[in-house]
Amino acid sequence: MPQTENVMPKVVSDDLKKRYLKLAVLVIVAGIIYPLIYLRQNFEVSILEAFDITSKQLGQNYAMLGFIYLISYIPSGWLADRVSPRILMSFSLFLAGGLGVWFASMPSANALMLIFAGWGIAAGLTFWSALIKATTLLAKPEEQGRFFGILDGGRGLIEAALASIAVGIFVYYTSDVGQDTTEALRKVIWLYVGTMLLFAPISYFMLDDHELNNEASNDEAPRNWISDLKSIAKQEKIWLCGLCILTGYQLFWATYSFSAYMQNFYGLTAVTVASITVAKLWMRPIGAAAAGFAGDFFDREHVLAGLLILASLALGGLVFMPAGVGTVALLGTVLIIGFLTYAVRGIFWSTLESCKVSNNIKGLAIGVISLVGYSPDIYLPLASGYLFEAYPGKAGYSIYFGSIAVMGFIGAFAAWRLRYLVNLAK
Repeated sequence: MPQTENVMPKVVSDDLKKRYLKLAVLVIVAGIIYPLIYLRQNFEVSILEAFDITSKQLGQNYAMLGFIYLISYIPSGWLADRVSPRILMSFSLFLAGGLGVWFASMPSANALMLIFAGWGIAAGLTFWSALIKATTLLAKPEEQGRFFGILDGGRGLIEAALASIAVGIFVYYTSDVGQDTTEALRKVIWLYVGTMLLFAPISYFMLDDHELNNEASNDEAPRNWISDLKSIAKQEKIWLCGLCILTGYQLFWATYSFSAYMQNFYGLTAVTVASITVAKLWMRPIGAAAAGFAGDFFDREHVLAGLLILASLALGGLVFMPAGVGTVALLGTVLIIGFLTYAVRGIFWSTLESCKVSNNIKGLAIGVISLVGYSPDIYLPLASGYLFEAYPGKAGYSIYFGSIAVMGFIGAFAAWRLRYLVNLAK
């Protein structure tokens, strides 16, 4: 008996180390696949010059990418239930990296459309649900918050680090070496391509195949995705989880408009605004990880509800800040909103554990929740564009931010309702 007592802590410790090592691989994989696809965030003007395309053409490619994401959420979940997540994620990195090789050749505008379509498949169909499912299977029920918090926060840290290296490379080759924009941009693209192709095999060998828990079913007939989809759609908890993600994602989406809002209505220079928004990005690893651990220490839904309320209040507070407010006050407000919105993002997927979905249909459930939760990608750009045009000046932004803040309170109620149903089922 004394030997057993001595061995057990070591076994637990080794298991924990292995799972955190695999989580680190997931963090890296999640952090390296999207930066090349969204290279426009830091190099839009350079892309337009190097590829000799217009802003409208580039926008059309991203609109197509968003549409492919939308229609692939549910098929992605179905696929994640039938193919090992490590195979799907490794394939996604190979495909995205391979398309990046083509991208680095600076092909024609028509070829760009094919590349973006392929990226939609690589980062959407074969990747997204596999990543979420791998994370939720890797974490124990009491660890869901911290694992998802570390995933989102770590992903942000990886993206920020890669972006810093990429900008350094671009500046070096344009300023010190004297290369033109096209050649310098090509070096940046190869940085991202090389990283993806390096980690494609690493992710395959470092991650394990998770056996599906075939929970008992009295129905001996073969399962099919339509019946599974109907079963998922009947669960109130699934829709509450989706509503939590939707309202939280809307709060995050609102931060995309901060740059123009501060520059137009508070008289800040472009450099000052850029400095503030970059500082906000560093709130992601802090906010996401802190929320994840807090969710596990207290309970996920109540922590999420509190964060949604605080983020909504902070966003509403930004609307009422007077025009003469100082830069320091704006910086503090934006950092608080950034911390809270990233905290919400870091914890909202952990509510999936509360839905108690069978592992053999968990991928499909992730697809359904993603379809609901990430729908703001479709309607918020249209809504904001309409509001800013119909109500020019600060009024349009006030309505936009205010509406999203109100929806945040609805999300808080959904989180509270989800916790109520969980407690009721005990």
